[in-house]
Amino acid sequence: MSLPHLSPSQEQYTFAGTGEIYSYTMLQEAPAGFDEQAPYLLALVKLDEGPIVTAQITDVDGSIAIGDRVEMVTRKLTTEGSKGMIVYGYKFRPVLRQ
Repeated sequence: MSLPHLSPSQEQYTFAGTGEIYSYTMLQEAPAGFDEQAPYLLALVKLDEGPIVTAQITDVDGSIAIGDRVEMVTRKLTTEGSKGMIVYGYKFRPVLRQ
């Protein structure tokens, strides 16, 4: 398997997958393809390394708050097409291990 070409000004970087909730909202009306998941939490997650990503928050038993620690997990995003291909991607959940 070949790796993508990186120009001299680019470098490959691996993120730890942990961070904190920077901002969040509860989506009541989901975009097409995500209807069965509504309502769901959508957050801006500030990764420990600095970048901010948008992601669903999952596995929440109570309430969440800005500043809560979260960790990335792989979860089902949607099912596509007539054959029911399942699409997986990243979401975040409250940190389980302290």
